[in-house]
Amino acid sequence: MTVALAGCSGSDGGDVTLTLVAADYDPEGGDSTKRYWDGVAEAFEAENKGIKVDVTIHDWKDVDREVAEMVEAGKAPDIAQIGAYADYAADGKLYSVDEMLSIPVQANMLAPLAEAGEVGRVSYGIPFVASTRLLFYNQKLFTQAGLEPPKTWDGIETAAKALKARGVKYPFALPLGNEEAQAETMMWMLSNGGGYTDSVGTYTIDSEQNVQVFGWLRDTLVGEGLTGPVAPAELDRKPAFTAFANGEVGMLNGHPSLLQQAGKKGVKVGMVPLPGPKGKARSSMGVADWMMGFKQNGHASEIGKFLDFAYSDENVLKFADEYDLLPVTVSASEAMSADPAHKDLWPFLAALPESTLYPVGKTSWAKVSESVKKQIGTAVGPNGDPTGTLTAIGREASAMENAE
Repeated sequence: MTVALAGCSGSDGGDVTLTLVAADYDPEGGDSTKRYWDGVAEAFEAENKGIKVDVTIHDWKDVDREVAEMVEAGKAPDIAQIGAYADYAADGKLYSVDEMLSIPVQANMLAPLAEAGEVGRVSYGIPFVASTRLLFYNQKLFTQAGLEPPKTWDGIETAAKALKARGVKYPFALPLGNEEAQAETMMWMLSNGGGYTDSVGTYTIDSEQNVQVFGWLRDTLVGEGLTGPVAPAELDRKPAFTAFANGEVGMLNGHPSLLQQAGKKGVKVGMVPLPGPKGKARSSMGVADWMMGFKQNGHASEIGKFLDFAYSDENVLKFADEYDLLPVTVSASEAMSADPAHKDLWPFLAALPESTLYPVGKTSWAKVSESVKKQIGTAVGPNGDPTGTLTAIGREASAMENAE
């Protein structure tokens, strides 16, 4: 009802209700994300009479699908904060960034992230929040086992075996379940010099490097019983992070939010760059989540006013503080880099400029990401076939790309 009313109200100069659909960042499954956006909306409405903002929050497992279904049903939200934008841009459903944001707000976006929001050299995706990924380990468990932080795959294997021998529930947590398997997958691809695409942007999902790393995961971490009681294909990121915060995980690939979650439970976290076969991976993984404005209801001006407000330093830093994530604006990043209170995040900030992001500018990426989520976990199972699984995903990706 809200969407239908919003679609009718803007053209005659009356009150406008903007619909915002956003992803849930609360690691405990609470309502902190909803409270954040409700607070932003309330403050915005107080300064902008005649514009209301209706907020809906969905779990990361569901939010991209929920928005896709809304768009398919002809009920697109005015604003979506989700994982991918390019397919909507290619279909002509999004406002360009310069149709929404003021010039000062556009200019304040970190350049590498802003450039990742382009399709055909036109910006449609606005980076919302960023993170980089490091290998996290439980310092107490490592000290008790007399272990050094791993620097290679062999080091991961050695540490995981030692932790298993000491009864650690998840020596190495490997979340390849539906929630965020595309991220875990990319981290391991990068660790072996691979990735989803090559240097010119062509999908290389079934490359030799990618097949090799998933063969190693299947035979070594999973095959040796080093990944814990839940099969990687069934393990989502959120329960893996919760288990780490509860002291049940020796190692996992983590992002900044986990620091706060673990700290609340008294778990001391060590962090190192994700190891490769012979040493540090050539590139770390960077992630930017995306904000976009849909054309359907014709609210470019109102959307722009709200997003200009949402991207103030106060709001950007408040959200980053809440979840230990990285801001996407120059001014907020500089403030975080200068504030000793954020010292724990400095390694993540330092890794961001040289990190590799998802191929989000590809209109096929959203569907390829879903394909990875559904299939990749089987590659490392007891009867897993990394070559077959990656070839199947790669074939689908190439077909989607050729259909663009």
